[in-house]
Amino acid sequence: MKNVLVIGSGAREHAIAKAFGASHHELCIAVAPGNAGIAQEFATHELGSVAEIVGYCEENRPDMVFIGPENFLAEGLADELNRLGIPCIGPSQKAARIESSKIFAKELMQKYGIPTASFFFTYDENQAIEYIEKQGTFPLVIKADGLAGGKGVHIVQDKLQGIQAVKLLMSQTSKGVVIEQYLQGWEVSLFAFSDGEDFCSTVFSQDHKQLYDGDQGPNTGGMGAYAPVPEADFWRQDVEEQIIDPVLKAMREEGCPFVGVLYCGLMITSDGPKVVEFNCRLGDPEAQVVLPLLETDFYDLCQAIVNKQVAQLKLSWKPETCVAVVMASRGYPGSFQKGYPIYIDPSLEADICFAGVASKDGELVTSGGRVLSVLSLAESKEQARDKVYKELTKIHFQDRYFRKDIGLRDNEI
Repeated sequence: MKNVLVIGSGAREHAIAKAFGASHHELCIAVAPGNAGIAQEFATHELGSVAEIVGYCEENRPDMVFIGPENFLAEGLADELNRLGIPCIGPSQKAARIESSKIFAKELMQKYGIPTASFFFTYDENQAIEYIEKQGTFPLVIKADGLAGGKGVHIVQDKLQGIQAVKLLMSQTSKGVVIEQYLQGWEVSLFAFSDGEDFCSTVFSQDHKQLYDGDQGPNTGGMGAYAPVPEADFWRQDVEEQIIDPVLKAMREEGCPFVGVLYCGLMITSDGPKVVEFNCRLGDPEAQVVLPLLETDFYDLCQAIVNKQVAQLKLSWKPETCVAVVMASRGYPGSFQKGYPIYIDPSLEADICFAGVASKDGELVTSGGRVLSVLSLAESKEQARDKVYKELTKIHFQDRYFRKDIGLRDNEI
């Protein structure tokens, strides 16, 4: 029996635990800290800080630790576990800068010729405002330098919006801002599992970040996703040869080889694929649609990363499509009410990955903005969409909200 510990508390971590649960190996799976929904299926441990996790791992010596959230990676959890000789999936603190610092990532891409939007960065608010006032072409994209949970991005249509965005982001962080050219095209995501030297890539997935149907409203952490994205496969070779391979080489050159899961957020433009952003971990909700399609044993994949044997892997995938829809608390990503009971019809056939839930008097209640992800697999995207939206009618809580158009975006330049 191998002991596996998944770090995190969201729907992504629930999906990771389920992926381990599908392994042919005999595994004892726990999630820390997890949530009340995850606790219905897996053991959970109340570990909330790097120090608590390291202390637990030092005492219990799990056979594999999979680090889900970026904040733990940015705080150096993987470094601490590696120091203890505990196998873990996740990059070092230095390598995690590819997500924790937008400025680091953009400068890295510029230095090594990796296709991305042209950009300007500064740590000074007045310089940022001065730069925006000189611009004649809009929209522009303004990003906070540090971690922002998928919500630190503003697409501005004019100088006034740009100045407001800079002031808001600068007031929220002591770090700088990146101001980018707006890329025209369609977005898609690809994960690369890397052992520092070699990598293997997943199927493409597509996240829907805006809150409302038709890609309107504020950015969120993600309102739904689907995989695979067949139109993107035409670009796979370009992405692997012009983006993934060069950035992994660049990280080695910079003395911080990337070991773990590299998330490539891409824009398919008339000039080919360009990088929107890199993340240092599995995405949420993309993990909920990619992992259920994986036929390769997930524990074996993690072992290959730890043992630097990724070159020997060839990932295999189910010939199906997975669609996931996020059910959120109305008001998210702003303020929202918590504590509403969640009712799930016993006839539910879809899978659920729980996120913002808690337990009260023995029943699940809402406790976060994104409450849960509902996902279905089928032979086609249309069938998977039909299934998941039918299943959504079987889950109820007060002030629930979800997008009705996940998977309907036109992927055209």
